[in-house]
Amino acid sequence: MTVAICIVGFRNAGDIASCLSALGRSSYTAYEVVICENGGPAAYADLVRVLPPMLPQGQSIELILAPGNPGFAGGVNICMNARPNASAWWILNPDAQPDADALTALVERLAEGDADAVAGTLYLPGQKVQAHGGHWRRWLGRPVSMGRNDPLGEAPPRSAIEPRLSYLLGASMLVGPRFVQIAGLMREDYFLYGEEIEWCLRGVARGARLGFAPAARVLHSQGSTTGSADDIRDRPRLPIYLDERNKLNIVRDVDPWRLPVAIPATFLLLTLRFARRGAWKQWRWAVSGWWAGILGRRGVPGWLRAG
Repeated sequence: MTVAICIVGFRNAGDIASCLSALGRSSYTAYEVVICENGGPAAYADLVRVLPPMLPQGQSIELILAPGNPGFAGGVNICMNARPNASAWWILNPDAQPDADALTALVERLAEGDADAVAGTLYLPGQKVQAHGGHWRRWLGRPVSMGRNDPLGEAPPRSAIEPRLSYLLGASMLVGPRFVQIAGLMREDYFLYGEEIEWCLRGVARGARLGFAPAARVLHSQGSTTGSADDIRDRPRLPIYLDERNKLNIVRDVDPWRLPVAIPATFLLLTLRFARRGAWKQWRWAVSGWWAGILGRRGVPGWLRAG
């Protein structure tokens, strides 16, 4: 099984170099790397200067300069379209560093044939679990990362995760051809945040199956590009706005009849999240994203284009 590893960068050549260094230690070697740089010609030139032409075990690296900034989903789609005949596509964040056996475990789980897209455990630098996968709370328009903040120890068995697994996190997900045949590619009008949730929910609704590989561990320096992991009172506008906007867009795209409940529920949850911690500036940004979600706005925010 030849895997195309799809990495979307945005002016973070150092992160990508660290990611490739980790990939160079992989016990699974039948892969090639495709990197889409969304940050413009200068960022692309930085990648050319920093990255080797191939990895130590001989895997090729292709660099692609995106036209403009098509967002995360747009970059993923560019990478996948560059390798249409791959046996599978591993969507991997540039700020991720897979353990040596992570890809082996993912490939073995996919090869069992009862799952069309699989993921393992994402963990944070403090040896805490980020997620074993995600569960989407449909009435609340809320994603729940399973295992969040648990100590990183022995991973739970598949039987404890897969029955509640409704989406995989885009920081690390191995997607097989059947999933793409059923679901198509990612929606690019989300720009950032939530696109992998909608993709998985769309695929599952059409008959795709999701799987969990307990031995597939990936270190994730969450939010190194966007600042989404900063302290809540220091978090920048973009991740807050898009996160709230796109939660309602997911509901609209998947279960539009739930919007009358999800709209007030998401407002209550965002208020509890930001206001109770005194993050009033961030609360205002969240409310503006929530309102944009009510209006069904998509793509690059107008204020970001203007800036």
